[in-house]
Amino acid sequence: MIRVHGIILPDNKEIRYALTLLYGIGFSRADRILDEVKVEKNKKVSQISEDEIKKIVNLIDKEYRIEGDLKEEINANIKVLKDIACYRGIRHIRNLPVKGQRTRSNARTKRGKRKTVGALKKEMWSKLKRAGQKTADQKKP
Repeated sequence: MIRVHGIILPDNKEIRYALTLLYGIGFSRADRILDEVKVEKNKKVSQISEDEIKKIVNLIDKEYRIEGDLKEEINANIKVLKDIACYRGIRHIRNLPVKGQRTRSNARTKRGKRKTVGALKKEMWSKLKRAGQKTADQKKP
């Protein structure tokens, strides 16, 4: 069991996959890191020596931003966009898709549950009118 920046890497996984558990490291970056420190990509985490682990951790610390630092940087960049009120910033403020996706028929996860605006059937209109009359009748006495 190896701990890197507060994340526990599982012993039974390949080091190439295990590094991707760190926020900010994907497969291509994991491959690049392992190439630079000259560690085999298909080695299991349990087979890696302490020296190799130190090399990997030192390279990550020196070259890349990961986990909390990266999240802080991303949030700071979004805050700047909101402050200058550019198009992307306004989309972030309104909680809508930022990168040009359509919103007329999709974007349910961003926009939330559907709300019917226009088309109501006659039955619904009559129920609404009756409910409105009952509340008005209750207020009269």
